Amino acid sequence: MINHPKLAWFAVRVTYSREIALKVFLDKEEIENFIPMRRDYIIKDGRRVCKLVPAVHNLVFIHSTRKRIDALKDKAGMNIPIRYIMDHEHHLPVVIPDEQMRNFILVSSTYDQAILYVEPAELQLVKGQKVRVTGGVFEGVVGEFVRIRRDRRVVVNIQGVMAVATTFIHSSLVEPVGD
Repeated sequence: MINHPKLAWFAVRVTYSREIALKVFLDKEEIENFIPMRRDYIIKDGRRVCKLVPAVHNLVFIHSTRKRIDALKDKAGMNIPIRYIMDHEHHLPVVIPDEQMRNFILVSSTYDQAILYVEPAELQLVKGQKVRVTGGVFEGVVGEFVRIRRDRRVVVNIQGVMAVATTFIHSSLVEPVGD
Protein backbone atom coordinates (compact mmCIF):
# COMPACT_ATOMS: atom_id res chain seq x y z
CA MET A 1 0.00 0.00 0.00
CA ILE A 2 1.36 3.40 -1.03
CA ASN A 3 1.05 6.19 1.50
CA HIS A 4 -0.15 9.35 -0.29
CA PRO A 5 0.63 12.65 1.41
CA LYS A 6 -2.45 14.65 2.26
CA LEU A 7 -3.45 17.57 0.06
CA ALA A 8 -3.16 20.97 1.71
CA TRP A 9 -3.65 24.62 0.78
CA PHE A 10 -0.43 26.59 0.32
CA ALA A 11 -0.09 30.33 -0.26
CA VAL A 12 2.53 31.25 -2.85
CA ARG A 13 3.88 34.49 -4.28
CA VAL A 14 4.66 35.10 -7.94
CA THR A 15 6.48 38.06 -9.44
CA TYR A 16 5.40 40.71 -11.93
CA SER A 17 1.66 40.08 -11.55
CA ARG A 18 1.84 36.67 -13.23
CA GLU A 19 -0.83 35.12 -11.02
CA ILE A 20 -3.23 34.57 -13.95
CA ALA A 21 -0.47 32.88 -15.99
CA LEU A 22 0.21 30.57 -13.01
CA LYS A 23 -3.52 29.82 -12.73
CA VAL A 24 -3.65 28.82 -16.41
CA PHE A 25 -0.65 26.53 -15.88
CA LEU A 26 -2.14 24.97 -12.73
CA ASP A 27 -5.51 24.47 -14.44
CA LYS A 28 -3.76 22.58 -17.29
CA GLU A 29 -2.06 20.41 -14.67
CA GLU A 30 -5.50 19.87 -13.03
CA ILE A 31 -4.31 21.33 -9.73
CA GLU A 32 -6.97 23.15 -7.71
CA ASN A 33 -6.08 26.79 -7.10
CA PHE A 34 -7.67 30.06 -6.05
CA ILE A 35 -6.94 33.70 -6.76
CA PRO A 36 -9.04 36.34 -4.96
CA MET A 37 -10.57 38.48 -7.71
CA ARG A 38 -12.45 41.78 -7.85
CA ARG A 39 -14.34 43.69 -10.51
CA ASP A 40 -12.52 46.55 -12.18
CA TYR A 41 -13.87 48.91 -14.79
CA ILE A 42 -11.74 49.93 -17.74
CA ILE A 43 -12.39 52.08 -20.78
CA LYS A 44 -12.12 50.06 -23.99
CA ASP A 45 -13.01 51.58 -27.38
CA GLY A 46 -14.74 54.46 -25.58
CA ARG A 47 -16.94 52.12 -23.52
CA ARG A 48 -16.79 51.25 -19.85
CA VAL A 49 -16.13 47.49 -19.54
CA CYS A 50 -16.20 45.34 -16.40
CA LYS A 51 -13.21 43.03 -16.01
CA LEU A 52 -12.19 40.57 -13.27
CA VAL A 53 -8.68 41.26 -11.97
CA PRO A 54 -6.69 39.87 -9.03
CA ALA A 55 -7.68 41.61 -5.79
CA VAL A 56 -4.27 40.95 -4.25
CA HIS A 57 -1.37 41.04 -6.66
CA ASN A 58 1.16 38.21 -6.77
CA LEU A 59 -0.83 35.90 -4.43
CA VAL A 60 -2.08 32.44 -5.43
CA PHE A 61 -3.46 29.65 -3.26
CA ILE A 62 -2.65 26.10 -4.38
CA HIS A 63 -4.37 22.93 -3.14
CA SER A 64 -1.81 20.18 -3.58
CA THR A 65 1.05 18.42 -1.83
CA ARG A 66 4.30 20.21 -1.14
CA LYS A 67 6.15 17.54 -3.10
CA ARG A 68 4.03 18.15 -6.21
CA ILE A 69 4.41 21.94 -5.99
CA ASP A 70 8.18 21.55 -5.61
CA ALA A 71 8.20 19.27 -8.68
CA LEU A 72 6.22 21.88 -10.67
CA LYS A 73 8.95 24.46 -10.10
CA ASP A 74 11.35 22.30 -12.15
CA LYS A 75 8.85 21.21 -14.82
CA ALA A 76 9.52 22.13 -18.42
CA GLY A 77 7.25 24.96 -19.51
CA MET A 78 6.99 26.37 -16.00
CA ASN A 79 8.74 29.71 -16.37
CA ILE A 80 7.01 31.45 -13.47
CA PRO A 81 9.09 31.54 -10.30
CA ILE A 82 6.94 30.84 -7.24
CA ARG A 83 7.84 31.20 -3.57
CA TYR A 84 5.97 29.81 -0.61
CA ILE A 85 4.76 32.26 2.00
CA MET A 86 6.71 31.07 5.01
CA ASP A 87 5.87 30.63 8.66
CA HIS A 88 8.94 32.40 10.01
CA GLU A 89 8.60 30.84 13.46
CA HIS A 90 8.87 27.26 12.17
CA HIS A 91 10.73 27.97 8.89
CA LEU A 92 8.12 26.04 6.88
CA PRO A 93 5.58 27.05 4.23
CA VAL A 94 2.27 28.27 5.64
CA VAL A 95 -0.33 25.48 5.42
CA ILE A 96 -3.91 26.74 5.45
CA PRO A 97 -6.58 24.49 7.02
CA ASP A 98 -9.32 23.42 4.58
CA GLU A 99 -12.12 24.96 6.67
CA GLN A 100 -10.33 28.31 6.91
CA MET A 101 -9.66 28.31 3.16
CA ARG A 102 -13.30 27.42 2.46
CA ASN A 103 -14.43 30.45 4.51
CA PHE A 104 -11.87 32.68 2.75
CA ILE A 105 -13.09 31.51 -0.68
CA LEU A 106 -16.75 32.03 0.31
CA VAL A 107 -16.10 35.67 1.18
CA SER A 108 -13.62 36.38 -1.64
CA SER A 109 -15.81 34.88 -4.35
CA THR A 110 -18.47 37.60 -4.17
CA TYR A 111 -16.41 40.17 -6.15
CA ASP A 112 -18.13 42.91 -4.13
CA GLN A 113 -16.38 46.29 -4.12
CA ALA A 114 -16.95 46.64 -0.37
CA ILE A 115 -14.95 43.48 0.45
CA LEU A 116 -11.74 44.49 2.22
CA TYR A 117 -8.43 42.67 1.89
CA VAL A 118 -6.30 43.37 4.93
CA GLU A 119 -2.62 42.70 5.61
CA PRO A 120 -2.08 40.55 8.72
CA ALA A 121 -0.20 43.34 10.53
CA GLU A 122 -3.29 45.59 10.34
CA LEU A 123 -5.42 42.95 12.09
CA GLN A 124 -3.26 42.69 15.18
CA LEU A 125 -5.05 45.73 16.57
CA VAL A 126 -8.54 44.22 16.47
CA LYS A 127 -9.84 41.07 18.06
CA GLY A 128 -13.44 39.98 17.80
CA GLN A 129 -15.79 37.22 18.83
CA LYS A 130 -15.78 34.07 16.68
CA VAL A 131 -19.10 33.85 14.85
CA ARG A 132 -20.94 32.03 12.06
CA VAL A 133 -23.01 33.97 9.53
CA THR A 134 -26.57 32.58 9.52
CA GLY A 135 -28.07 34.35 6.51
CA GLY A 136 -27.43 36.37 3.39
CA VAL A 137 -24.72 35.91 0.75
CA PHE A 138 -22.11 35.00 3.39
CA GLU A 139 -24.24 32.31 5.07
CA GLY A 140 -22.05 29.61 6.61
CA VAL A 141 -18.88 31.72 6.84
CA VAL A 142 -17.04 31.44 10.16
CA GLY A 143 -14.77 34.29 11.24
CA GLU A 144 -14.35 37.07 13.78
CA PHE A 145 -17.03 39.73 14.20
CA VAL A 146 -15.18 43.06 14.36
CA ARG A 147 -15.77 46.73 13.74
CA ILE A 148 -13.82 48.08 10.74
CA ARG A 149 -14.39 51.57 9.37
CA ARG A 150 -17.48 51.97 11.57
CA ASP A 151 -19.11 48.83 10.11
CA ARG A 152 -19.55 45.45 11.73
CA ARG A 153 -17.93 42.85 9.49
CA VAL A 154 -16.90 39.22 9.68
CA VAL A 155 -13.18 38.78 9.07
CA VAL A 156 -11.64 35.55 7.82
CA ASN A 157 -7.95 35.62 8.67
CA ILE A 158 -5.33 33.37 7.11
CA GLN A 159 -2.57 33.77 9.67
CA GLY A 160 0.56 35.36 8.23
CA VAL A 161 -0.89 35.67 4.72
CA MET A 162 -4.02 37.77 4.27
CA ALA A 163 -7.41 38.49 5.73
CA VAL A 164 -10.67 39.33 4.02
CA ALA A 165 -13.54 41.25 5.61
CA THR A 166 -17.14 40.98 4.45
CA THR A 167 -19.38 43.92 3.75
CA PHE A 168 -21.54 45.20 6.65
CA ILE A 169 -23.33 42.37 8.44
CA HIS A 170 -26.15 43.05 10.87
CA SER A 171 -25.68 41.39 14.27
CA SER A 172 -28.96 39.49 13.80
CA LEU A 173 -27.26 37.47 11.02
CA VAL A 174 -24.46 36.07 13.18
CA GLU A 175 -24.31 33.53 15.97
CA PRO A 176 -21.41 32.94 18.34
CA VAL A 177 -19.43 29.72 17.92
CA GLY A 178 -16.99 28.03 20.27
CA ASP A 179 -13.30 27.62 19.44
